Amino acid sequence: QVQLVESGGGLVQAGGSLRLSCVVSGNIFSDSSMDWYRQAPGQERELVAQITTGGSTNYADSVKGRFTISRDNFKKTVYLQMNNLKPEDTGDYYCHARFSRVVNVEGATVKKEYWGQGTLVTVSS
Repeated sequence: QVQLVESGGGLVQAGGSLRLSCVVSGNIFSDSSMDWYRQAPGQERELVAQITTGGSTNYADSVKGRFTISRDNFKKTVYLQMNNLKPEDTGDYYCHARFSRVVNVEGATVKKEYWGQGTLVTVSS
């Protein structure tokens, strides 16, 4: 039903750039804030970037000034532009959706979370 499919990962040299994409199927995107997480080998999964339904953004300190999150509401796609990549950026990158919708006139809401399968980014020195 609802699926998040990431793409764009690969091998890049330090200082290079990659752009990740996450295509969201199902009728949730317009009511979902979107996140990018990453997990390095042997490390905990960490939040990298966030974008709300209104387009406000937040970034982890480690990527601020180098990464940019954006969304295309018509294509139902969220992007992560990664510039000046460093070896410590290596890891599996995951797309995450935080869905919230008012479903009746009484104001009842439905909230759900969805995860993509991940895409591997490897930055060589």
